[in-house]
Amino acid sequence: MTTAAATTPKSRDTLLIILALISLYFIWGSTYLGIHQAVQTGGFASFQLNALRFIFSGVLLLGILMARGGKIPPAIQIRNAALIGLFLVIGGNGLTTLALKWGAPSGLSATIIATTSLWAGLWSTLWGNRPRKLEWIGMGIGVIGVAVLTFDGNLRSNPAIFIQFAAPMLWALGSILSRKLEMPSGLMASAIEMIAGGLAALPISFALGETWAMPNLNAWGAWLYLVFAGSMIGYNAYIFLLEKVRPAVATSYAYVNPLVALGLGAWLIGEKIEARTLLALPIIFIGMGFIAWAQNSKGIKEKG
Repeated sequence: MTTAAATTPKSRDTLLIILALISLYFIWGSTYLGIHQAVQTGGFASFQLNALRFIFSGVLLLGILMARGGKIPPAIQIRNAALIGLFLVIGGNGLTTLALKWGAPSGLSATIIATTSLWAGLWSTLWGNRPRKLEWIGMGIGVIGVAVLTFDGNLRSNPAIFIQFAAPMLWALGSILSRKLEMPSGLMASAIEMIAGGLAALPISFALGETWAMPNLNAWGAWLYLVFAGSMIGYNAYIFLLEKVRPAVATSYAYVNPLVALGLGAWLIGEKIEARTLLALPIIFIGMGFIAWAQNSKGIKEKG
């Protein structure tokens, strides 16, 4: 009885980690199409979408937490969470939205995000947390697959995609910093990060001269999906993973998202999938396999 009781929390944690990874793999893979629809054909401006999406999501989550007895964290934790929100919401998501607004194909944009794990490994080395050899091999193979998938005619004909390259760098930096700074616990960190990032998107939107026109019904439908699936489920799943697993596992979604984004883009809006995609996808899966192998060798929950 004692052994079973002791292992139950660990088993529950493992199940939650698996569910969180699955939600990131498929939900975040679909959000590229949602963002594309909202800003390309729906009438949202780039940072208008980010401001409305993340302020609403953050305030809603904060309200739920406070209603359940949550308390406002200390000022230093609020400051740190707000800083992480800038890296994630503005640097990561904001630049992605801007690239999609300026014509980057949703599937191709998602492939750039697959470099997130590599950047997470590189940023980790600054704090002495070097990835294991198998992780480096997996990340390197994954990036090779992304390169095969990315450097095609679409890239040359859509220079807006180059904006996307800065997004995974900033997202990975914010992710690593969140593990080093004193942060609010659990979902409170997510709420503050989303609110801070959403508020920061407002002056950026005005500085870029964005026109806040009334979006159409399809755009509002995409917005609702981004709020409840992309932010309330996906974002919180990611913050949970950052607390529970190593960076290479938490950011492994970036290798799967392109597959989902490419498939949905081709199916629903007719984005072209080139023959090189059939070569790139197996390479990406091999890279993921090496990362999973490395994590299983010492446990995916080992942080560092």
